Amino acid sequence: MSRSRMPLLLGGAAAAGVGYYLYAAGGDGKVAQKQAEGDASRVSANIKGELPGRGKEAEKDAEALGRQAGAKVDSALSKTEADISKAKSDAEAYARDAKGAALKKIDDFDRKVETEASKAKSGISSWFGGK
Repeated sequence: MSRSRMPLLLGGAAAAGVGYYLYAAGGDGKVAQKQAEGDASRVSANIKGELPGRGKEAEKDAEALGRQAGAKVDSALSKTEADISKAKSDAEAYARDAKGAALKKIDDFDRKVETEASKAKSGISSWFGGK
Protein backbone atom coordinates (compact mmCIF):
# COMPACT_ATOMS: atom_id res chain seq x y z
CA MET A 1 0.00 0.00 0.00
CA SER A 2 1.32 3.36 -1.00
CA ARG A 3 0.82 6.02 1.64
CA SER A 4 1.80 9.63 1.34
CA ARG A 5 4.75 10.63 3.49
CA MET A 6 3.86 14.32 3.30
CA PRO A 7 2.06 14.47 6.69
CA LEU A 8 5.05 12.80 8.33
CA LEU A 9 7.48 15.23 6.70
CA LEU A 10 5.37 18.26 7.59
CA GLY A 11 5.03 17.07 11.18
CA GLY A 12 8.77 16.49 11.41
CA ALA A 13 9.50 19.94 9.99
CA ALA A 14 7.09 21.55 12.45
CA ALA A 15 8.66 19.67 15.36
CA ALA A 16 12.15 20.69 14.19
CA GLY A 17 11.03 24.33 13.95
CA VAL A 18 9.55 24.26 17.44
CA GLY A 19 12.67 22.56 18.75
CA TYR A 20 14.93 25.16 17.11
CA TYR A 21 13.08 28.11 18.63
CA LEU A 22 12.88 26.45 22.06
CA TYR A 23 16.63 25.67 21.95
CA ALA A 24 17.47 29.21 20.82
CA ALA A 25 15.31 30.66 23.61
CA GLY A 26 16.90 28.48 26.26
CA GLY A 27 13.70 26.46 26.82
CA ASP A 28 11.44 29.45 27.50
CA GLY A 29 8.24 29.05 25.50
CA LYS A 30 7.21 32.72 25.56
CA VAL A 31 10.60 33.88 24.31
CA ALA A 32 10.56 31.21 21.60
CA GLN A 33 7.10 32.37 20.50
CA LYS A 34 8.27 36.01 20.30
CA GLN A 35 11.31 34.98 18.24
CA ALA A 36 9.14 32.96 15.85
CA GLU A 37 6.72 35.90 15.46
CA GLY A 38 9.62 38.25 14.78
CA ASP A 39 11.08 35.93 12.15
CA ALA A 40 7.66 35.56 10.52
CA SER A 41 7.17 39.34 10.34
CA ARG A 42 10.68 39.79 8.86
CA VAL A 43 9.96 37.18 6.18
CA SER A 44 6.60 38.80 5.45
CA ALA A 45 8.23 42.23 5.13
CA ASN A 46 10.87 40.81 2.76
CA ILE A 47 8.23 39.25 0.56
CA LYS A 48 6.20 42.48 0.49
CA GLY A 49 9.38 44.46 -0.28
CA GLU A 50 10.28 42.22 -3.20
CA LEU A 51 6.85 42.63 -4.71
CA PRO A 52 6.25 46.41 -4.76
CA GLY A 53 2.83 47.33 -6.07
CA ARG A 54 1.79 43.69 -6.10
CA GLY A 55 0.05 44.08 -2.76
CA LYS A 56 -2.83 46.12 -4.18
CA GLU A 57 -2.96 43.94 -7.27
CA ALA A 58 -3.08 40.86 -5.08
CA GLU A 59 -5.88 42.45 -3.04
CA LYS A 60 -7.87 43.15 -6.23
CA ASP A 61 -7.28 39.59 -7.41
CA ALA A 62 -8.37 38.27 -4.04
CA GLU A 63 -11.52 40.41 -4.12
CA ALA A 64 -12.35 39.17 -7.63
CA LEU A 65 -11.79 35.58 -6.57
CA GLY A 66 -13.91 36.21 -3.49
CA ARG A 67 -16.75 37.56 -5.62
CA GLN A 68 -16.51 34.57 -7.96
CA ALA A 69 -16.49 32.15 -5.05
CA GLY A 70 -19.43 33.98 -3.48
CA ALA A 71 -21.37 33.76 -6.74
CA LYS A 72 -20.64 30.02 -6.98
CA VAL A 73 -21.75 29.51 -3.37
CA ASP A 74 -24.93 31.52 -3.99
CA SER A 75 -25.64 29.52 -7.14
CA ALA A 76 -25.08 26.22 -5.35
CA LEU A 77 -27.23 27.40 -2.44
CA SER A 78 -30.12 28.41 -4.69
CA LYS A 79 -29.89 25.11 -6.58
CA THR A 80 -29.90 23.21 -3.30
CA GLU A 81 -32.88 25.20 -2.03
CA ALA A 82 -34.75 24.46 -5.28
CA ASP A 83 -33.94 20.76 -4.94
CA ILE A 84 -35.10 20.76 -1.31
CA SER A 85 -38.32 22.56 -2.27
CA LYS A 86 -38.99 20.02 -5.04
CA ALA A 87 -38.28 17.11 -2.71
CA LYS A 88 -40.57 18.63 -0.08
CA SER A 89 -43.43 19.04 -2.56
CA ASP A 90 -42.88 15.50 -3.85
CA ALA A 91 -42.95 14.17 -0.28
CA GLU A 92 -46.12 16.12 0.48
CA ALA A 93 -47.79 14.78 -2.68
CA TYR A 94 -46.77 11.24 -1.78
CA ALA A 95 -48.10 11.72 1.75
CA ARG A 96 -51.43 13.02 0.40
CA ASP A 97 -51.71 10.07 -1.99
CA ALA A 98 -50.81 7.60 0.75
CA LYS A 99 -53.31 9.20 3.13
CA GLY A 100 -56.04 9.07 0.47
CA ALA A 101 -55.31 5.43 -0.30
CA ALA A 102 -55.30 4.54 3.40
CA LEU A 103 -58.61 6.33 4.01
CA LYS A 104 -60.15 4.58 0.98
CA LYS A 105 -59.03 1.19 2.33
CA ILE A 106 -60.44 2.07 5.77
CA ASP A 107 -63.78 3.11 4.21
CA ASP A 108 -63.93 -0.12 2.19
CA PHE A 109 -63.18 -2.11 5.34
CA ASP A 110 -65.85 -0.24 7.31
CA ARG A 111 -68.45 -0.86 4.59
CA LYS A 112 -67.59 -4.55 4.50
CA VAL A 113 -67.77 -4.83 8.30
CA GLU A 114 -71.12 -3.02 8.39
CA THR A 115 -72.49 -5.24 5.63
CA GLU A 116 -71.33 -8.40 7.35
CA ALA A 117 -72.62 -7.11 10.70
CA SER A 118 -76.06 -6.43 9.25
CA LYS A 119 -76.10 -9.94 7.71
CA ALA A 120 -75.11 -11.45 11.03
CA LYS A 121 -77.71 -9.37 12.86
CA SER A 122 -80.47 -10.47 10.51
CA GLY A 123 -79.31 -14.07 10.83
CA ILE A 124 -79.41 -13.92 14.64
CA SER A 125 -82.77 -12.13 14.58
CA SER A 126 -84.22 -14.89 12.42
CA TRP A 127 -83.38 -17.39 15.15
CA PHE A 128 -85.63 -15.54 17.52
CA GLY A 129 -88.45 -14.89 15.10
CA GLY A 130 -87.47 -11.39 14.00
CA LYS A 131 -86.76 -10.21 10.54
